[in-house]
Amino acid sequence: QVQLVESGGGSVQAGGSLRLSCEVSGFTINTACMGWFRQCPGKEREGVARIDVNGLTTYADSVKGRFTLSRDNAKNTLFLQMDSLNPEDTAMYYCAAASAVLCRQWDGLHMTPYNYQGQGTHVTVSS
Repeated sequence: QVQLVESGGGSVQAGGSLRLSCEVSGFTINTACMGWFRQCPGKEREGVARIDVNGLTTYADSVKGRFTLSRDNAKNTLFLQMDSLNPEDTAMYYCAAASAVLCRQWDGLHMTPYNYQGQGTHVTVSS
């Protein structure tokens, strides 16, 4: 059974940091494309960062230089280190995974279709 379980969200002041985790079971993360997207109520989903099977990472311009995506193959976990947070980063954050074949359809940070998605973890940044 495949599960993606996000954690690490919370409330921080602007300028603070959080580290999101996406613990995966049921497949090996370095055999899939994985990414983080975020969504606010009433707004479209926004791709934040992705990592391909070969380890190549891509970031949204809005988070470049502040967020770092990494994966720990031993722990089968995807991480998103978020620094210099600002109120515009407030959102529900989700991780998603797609097989290497399926993610050929990904267009940059438009990470659809995907095979699996977690339940999300909420991030609130106050000014």
